Amino acid sequence: MKKRKVVVALGGNAILSNDASAEAQQKALEQTAEHLVEFVLHDDDLVISHGNGPQVGNLLLQQQAGNSEKNPALPLDSCVAMTQGSIGYWMQNAFDNVFHKHQLEKETVSLITQVIVDQEDPAFRNPTKPIGPFLSKEEALTEEAETGAVFIEDAGRGYRKVVPSPMPLYIKEHVAIRQLIENGVITISAGGGGISVVDQDGKFTGVEAVIDKDFASLRLAEMIEADLFVILTGVDHVFVNFNKPDQQKLEHVTVSELERWRAENQFAAGSMLPKIEAAMAFVKNRPSAKAVITSLENIGDFLKNGTGTVITAK
Repeated sequence: MKKRKVVVALGGNAILSNDASAEAQQKALEQTAEHLVEFVLHDDDLVISHGNGPQVGNLLLQQQAGNSEKNPALPLDSCVAMTQGSIGYWMQNAFDNVFHKHQLEKETVSLITQVIVDQEDPAFRNPTKPIGPFLSKEEALTEEAETGAVFIEDAGRGYRKVVPSPMPLYIKEHVAIRQLIENGVITISAGGGGISVVDQDGKFTGVEAVIDKDFASLRLAEMIEADLFVILTGVDHVFVNFNKPDQQKLEHVTVSELERWRAENQFAAGSMLPKIEAAMAFVKNRPSAKAVITSLENIGDFLKNGTGTVITAK
């Protein structure tokens, strides 16, 4: 019997909360692996993507603090690659330990993943994604004059650099990912939305941009022809009329139902909305497949009882 291919998108905030130490993040990933191993025990082929927003933000702060003429700060694409590597290492290690605990003969690999974007994407003319440290207005103006970067006021805490957030076109390493899946290897890929690169007549060049993790995970799920696309968030279910007396838990919903609620602005931009849009796009393109939005802690119950917000084409 053909195994089910499952892509799980894990948020960077699930790895890093208040404690930014490596030890704390490794501890969080130990718990993550304990939940995600349920898919392996269910005999699924598992591919994991993850966010890196808090991690790359902290790394940019470190780069800025150590920036000098002899030791210049690394560009954003390299910082994304570095966090792919560090989170991938921690996750691999966590899975190795949980496999040993369950006496499973499985291998895990984290893959440094490039994601192709269109250099003509309108996002490059309208950068919106804040990254890096907060600066005073004077510091921001100086940086703008020296580097040409764009800064905006963010949350009343100061000014931050903004970079483009283009839509992902395809996962450059998708063939290698498929080969790993075919050989039963748990694969960690497209970390942090992937490293943004543009294809200039066959020459791939990194660019200063951040790809939304949910949309990169969607593209990954499409390109490996996943049967199930799991988007993890902080709640077991999506709600409409959230935190109101008539709030409604969504369990099994169709694309048309979600489109109606989206038109009513039921889903918060920058929070639940991209998850809803990624899930809808996946099942539209793969009508025989399903998407689910739920929490990490609910995975076991989802596999046993189907709980969570399950999205189908019809």
